[in-house]
Amino acid sequence: MESLISRMQAVQSPIIPVVGELIKSCPGTISLGQGVVSYSPPPEAIEHLPKFLAEPKNHLYKAVEGIPLLQTALATKLQAFNGIEINEDNCIVVTAGSNMAFMNAVLAITSVGDEVILNTPYYFNHEMAITMAGCRPILVKCDENYQLRPEAIASAITPKTRAVVTISPNNPTGAVYSEQALRFVNQICRDRGIYHISDEAYEYFTYNGVKHISPAAFAGSHKYTISLYSLSKAYGFASWRIGYMVIPKHLLVPVKKVQDTILICPPVISQYAALGALQAKEDYLKNHIGAIAQVRQVVLDSLNSLQNLCTIAPADGAFYFFLKVHTQLDSFELVKRLIREYQVAVIPGTTFGMDDGCYLRVAYGALQKETAKEGIERLVRGLQKICKVH
Repeated sequence: MESLISRMQAVQSPIIPVVGELIKSCPGTISLGQGVVSYSPPPEAIEHLPKFLAEPKNHLYKAVEGIPLLQTALATKLQAFNGIEINEDNCIVVTAGSNMAFMNAVLAITSVGDEVILNTPYYFNHEMAITMAGCRPILVKCDENYQLRPEAIASAITPKTRAVVTISPNNPTGAVYSEQALRFVNQICRDRGIYHISDEAYEYFTYNGVKHISPAAFAGSHKYTISLYSLSKAYGFASWRIGYMVIPKHLLVPVKKVQDTILICPPVISQYAALGALQAKEDYLKNHIGAIAQVRQVVLDSLNSLQNLCTIAPADGAFYFFLKVHTQLDSFELVKRLIREYQVAVIPGTTFGMDDGCYLRVAYGALQKETAKEGIERLVRGLQKICKVH
């Protein structure tokens, strides 16, 4: 069996567990690595669980695309927050997280050998899913502020292209794309007869008055736009595994084939918790995202002392900064040294497809203000010392 070769050899290994092992070997390390929030789901989510338990039939399989009650609640949210109307041309599929929604989409719209365009830096699980499906990720560089370059995207489209992927607010850069740029990409997809996959997992995390834009709200875009959402971030739902997708109605059968094979149906107890979460008081999101905005400012103030050593692009969304470090050091070597010598962890840029320099993703969503301050000060100190030597 040692000679077994499978498609998985072409797929990169997830970096988070690798960095996690390094952190374990250096007790006291502050992690600016994983993209999660520090807070728990709203009380309404937990209060909804007895409703699940009160119905014995809830222990059986339920609809592949999600329970009707949650479907209705999500349709209301999409209309109110995203400006997306659910009608006879589109539909919602509830998934076990938005990574699953992305895999559903790729398997539903591609054949082996097809191409999917990713903007770099990309989200590593997207690149992994495309490779797993036997397709080719085609990489298009963003500009120096990590904004889309629509003309470059248009130039990268070939007869094998099946979709263009955008992530806004962005992981790993924190960039938020303008309505104009998203309209341009969406129009390119319409004109070329391909799909626009819009990952909006960080839709609520925007700062400085910047507004989130959903391409599926553009007039006439519902026939070729696939939108991905998650409760993991905004509702502190990471382990509950609930996401959802809005897809053109003609993709429902292929998407259900994928989901029924891999999952059958999203965990029904988690769907009940999601139903409760969507009924949370307005203050829940406002207060938690307000607290993250304060942590963001602390992080930014400290990072600004690195202006001569790093390029820090504007980041008005999500909870990341993506640094370009002016050093010849390999980014993973730098990550290992920061953990060993300064007890602070970040994620190397190579994971996100950036191998033309030394890049680091700094995540601040999981930390309270004081811990974030200490962590970012360790990072600043470490970069100043390590990179001065080189």
